[in-house]
Amino acid sequence: MATLATVGSSSVLRFNKTEPLKTNPSSPFLGFVTSQLSGIKISCNLPVVVAPLKSISSPFTPALLPVARRICPFTGKKANKANKVSFSNHKTKKLQFVNLQYKKVWWEAGKRYVKLRLSTKALKTIEKNGLDAVAKKAGIDLRKE
Repeated sequence: MATLATVGSSSVLRFNKTEPLKTNPSSPFLGFVTSQLSGIKISCNLPVVVAPLKSISSPFTPALLPVARRICPFTGKKANKANKVSFSNHKTKKLQFVNLQYKKVWWEAGKRYVKLRLSTKALKTIEKNGLDAVAKKAGIDLRKE
């Protein structure tokens, strides 16, 4: 059953459902769901169905895993913002990335190889001072990796 009512300059079209819906007897009809499309209000009696909330047992994991950032964990080096200057002196923004390399480095205290992603500058520093000293200064725990 539909009724049309005009209030001022707007028209309201209201739908009333005559047959009862199959729901729980404890959930009464509580109100209207209203949407507004180009000046016409449409209302319909709908039951409020209350569903119990389920707790999520595992945390949300995105479909795409985040990509490792281009920062050296030992030296803290990261990309530099620079201008690419053409022959006509037209300047365009660009990034100068750090020279990061995946490297297996022998860790004397752990008696094993540790795979690290570090800059070539950090690699030279490790060769000079040792892996333990550089990791301690950077605050990196090698036991986790």
